Amino acid sequence: MASRGADARFAPRREWTDDHPVLSVLRRRRDKNSVPGNRSDGFRVVLAVEGGGLRGIISAAMLSALEDIGLTNAFDAVYSCSSGAVNAAYFLTGDTWYPISIYYDDLASKRFLDFRRALRGQPIMDLSFALDEVVALTKPLDFAGVRASSIPLHIMVTDVDQLQTRLIYPFPSDEDLLNALRASMWLPLAVPGAPRFHGYRAIDGGVLTAHPFMVARGLRDEAPTHILSLSTRPMGSMRPGVSWLNQYVGRHLDRVRPGLGTSHLRSITAYKAARRAIEPERMNPRTEPYILDLAPLPHRPELVRHEMNKWLLIEGARDGYEVAYYAVEGRYRRAMPRLIAPGHGREDFRFPVDLPYQ
Repeated sequence: MASRGADARFAPRREWTDDHPVLSVLRRRRDKNSVPGNRSDGFRVVLAVEGGGLRGIISAAMLSALEDIGLTNAFDAVYSCSSGAVNAAYFLTGDTWYPISIYYDDLASKRFLDFRRALRGQPIMDLSFALDEVVALTKPLDFAGVRASSIPLHIMVTDVDQLQTRLIYPFPSDEDLLNALRASMWLPLAVPGAPRFHGYRAIDGGVLTAHPFMVARGLRDEAPTHILSLSTRPMGSMRPGVSWLNQYVGRHLDRVRPGLGTSHLRSITAYKAARRAIEPERMNPRTEPYILDLAPLPHRPELVRHEMNKWLLIEGARDGYEVAYYAVEGRYRRAMPRLIAPGHGREDFRFPVDLPYQ
């Protein structure tokens, strides 16, 4: 195992087995230059990307690591929700540094999130700024590239009217993709109401199914043999019970649609149980579908979904990048942000730069 020098970010031992079936198949596909639509191994490998508001910077950085080590084409499908869906969309077009910088450069601002707006009866979160301005214009997502990708992007949304999780794919237009991202990020507590999408009211994809790996694991058609799950809450952080904040959110959701809040609270309990259940599979994988859940290491602090401190966000991104790189490559590289040429009228940081620890 690679030495970590004086840096104490990593635990004394790996939290996963180096020959985990998910890691093994990803490495083989990379080494053989395997591409979607021309596989020879008979496996179906899917990527499940969690969001979690601004905590999504962690899965954005994990995706950046996967891109840097040549694994973009190693997957057969991607399942995502909320801010994780935006991260995954950039991943499929090879622009993974964009979403990382979006979090600390654009979203960690009063323009996007301001709790004081609630006192004026206004939405506390400005999704139009995040999507119509930043994603569509300032740091433009290649919408056509996502739609044409040989790796399909499935975006989870919550059907408010039917109380069910829906997977959105394909996207007949750039506008449809943008609206799917909007619906998957729409949390009624932060943005009033629920937008109409494909004929029904649709909101945050994590309301009824908290993590895309839960959807991927339950697929019957095109069932996966291997799942790489990217989580934004640290390993071992799942505790029984439902917080007072989640109970408050549940009461609010019940006002949007009776039963929606109750179902949301049940989904939180189910998610915590599912995360605890798959944690042993990092060291002791069982049977298909094999699942490896990568997340910040147990001793790392958990980012809140509304974190506005850009330096804490960057630290979260470092956690995500380093754990994904270490898992696949078997050696630790310390990730650091780097100042790049001014863009869009201001200096920006490109993340990451990899500084090997010997």
